[in-house]
Amino acid sequence: MSTKDFFNKLFSRYLMYHLLAMAVVVVLLCVGVKFGLDLYTHHGEGIPVPDVKGLSFDKASQKLTDLGLAIVVSDSGYNKQMPADAVLAQTPGRGQRVKQGHIVYVTVNSPSSPTFTIPDIVDNSSVREAEARLSAMGFRLLPPQLIDGEKDWVYGIICRGRRVSNGDRLSTDYPLMLMVGRGTIDDTEDIDYIDPAYNPEGGEADDFEEVQEPPAAE
Repeated sequence: MSTKDFFNKLFSRYLMYHLLAMAVVVVLLCVGVKFGLDLYTHHGEGIPVPDVKGLSFDKASQKLTDLGLAIVVSDSGYNKQMPADAVLAQTPGRGQRVKQGHIVYVTVNSPSSPTFTIPDIVDNSSVREAEARLSAMGFRLLPPQLIDGEKDWVYGIICRGRRVSNGDRLSTDYPLMLMVGRGTIDDTEDIDYIDPAYNPEGGEADDFEEVQEPPAAE
């Protein structure tokens, strides 16, 4: 077979028609898959998520259920300004479009304030360290009570008029007062030391009359 015959067969109409038909089939297949997936997943369709923050859990659940959405409690928090069981946060947020049956996760308000265990700070930390740890846990601190002891050292904690210890569980609703040493011992203060006086016959000098020395001979 000559080279000319080879190229004539390679670029014949019959072969070109087959190649063109295969390309059309591939394009139609891709378009069909795309539209099929859009129809199956309801692409472009969605339900705007309503704002349920501040509502009670029952009302929020009813509102979402009426729209074809589900609700699940994912966490709890505490806000004393809001009633118990109120929704504090939601995910997805208001206005986001989701498919029917999508789950909206909510955080609800706890009926009581959280309690935390007092860390090991009594007689084991400075006032700055204790204040930093307690504040990070959410406790409110009152001005410290100064007592005799090493300066800025924590000797105790007072809550609602009574002393508490390391390991006690307290509510963050109650403020705490630290008992802090005022630094009553000053190492720079000069101290005069006086040697005690003793009587030659024994006993302390205060138990006897003062003995006067005889006058010196002239």
